[in-house]
Amino acid sequence: MSPDGTWSIGELAEHAGVTVKTVRFYSDRGLLPEAARSSGGHRRYGPEALDRLRLIRSLRTLDLPVPDVGRVLEHEGALEDVVAGQLRELGTQMAALRWREAALQLLQDCTPSERADRLRLIGAVTAPPSTAALARFWRRWLPARLPARLAAAVIEQAVPQPPADPNPAQVLAFARLHALVTGGCDGGEVCQPAAHQTDKGYRPAVLYDGLGEAYELAGAQLLAQRPPHEGEALDCFVSAYAGSHGTRDTPDFRRMLSGQLAMDPRIDCYWELTAEVSGSAQPTPGAAHDWLCAALDIQAARSAA
Repeated sequence: MSPDGTWSIGELAEHAGVTVKTVRFYSDRGLLPEAARSSGGHRRYGPEALDRLRLIRSLRTLDLPVPDVGRVLEHEGALEDVVAGQLRELGTQMAALRWREAALQLLQDCTPSERADRLRLIGAVTAPPSTAALARFWRRWLPARLPARLAAAVIEQAVPQPPADPNPAQVLAFARLHALVTGGCDGGEVCQPAAHQTDKGYRPAVLYDGLGEAYELAGAQLLAQRPPHEGEALDCFVSAYAGSHGTRDTPDFRRMLSGQLAMDPRIDCYWELTAEVSGSAQPTPGAAHDWLCAALDIQAARSAA
C-alpha cells in the first residue's frame, strides 16, 4: 500500500485473488468506486475496496446478475428481495428441467410407431407447462352468465396443476389434455353442453352452487366404493338443476333431466386425463358427475318400468 493508504488496480487484484481485468470490469460498472487517480491517471483504491470486491465475488458466485449485485451494494435491505427472486427463477428452471427429463424418458421408452405422435403432443407444450389453455377451455365451457366468483372456483378446481416432479405418464396425460382443449369442438359446434344452452329464466349460479355440494356428497360415495344409488347426493344434484330452471323436482323432471344429461365423451376424457395428471386418489368433479348421472338413469329407468 502506498503512503496515502491506497492500492493500484494490480495490488487490489493481487490481494483479492482476481485478475486486473475483473477489477476493471466492476469498476467500469460503478460497483467498485475508486478512491482517487494517480498523477498519471491510474486508478487508486482504498482498503475498503477489498471487502467490497470480496462481497461482489461472493454474490457473483451465487450467479446473481450484475444489476442485482449493484442493488445489493447500494441498498442493504435489497439482498432479501434479490435472493427471493433468484429462488423463484431457479424453481422455474428446475421445474422445466424435470419436465424435460420426463418428456425425454417418455420418448425413449415408447415404440418407434408411437414416437411421432408423442413428439407432436409434447412438442406443443412448454416446459414447465402452462395451464392457460385449460383455463380458456373452461371459460368457454361454463355458462356465459355465471358469476365471476363461481367461474373462478370452478376453474380452480377443474384445472390441474402440473406436478413438480412428473413421471413420463403424467407428461403424456398433460400433453393429451392440452391437445384436447386446444383442438376445438367437432364440426365447429358451440363448446357448451346442452344444459347451458337453455331458456332466459336459467340461473346458472343456482346450478353451480348446488352442484358443488352434490359433487362433494357423491365423492364420499365414490371413495367408499358404493355403486350409483338414490339418496342425498342425487337429491341435491337434481335440486340444483330444478332450482336453476325455476321448477320443482318431480319424477317427470328427473326423467327429462336423465335424457338431457347424456355423458359427453369430450368432457369425460378431460376428467380422466386430469386424474392421471394429478395422481390423486380424490374423485374428480367429473367422476362425481358421472356417478350422479348413472344414479339418475337408474332411477329414471325404474320409474318408467
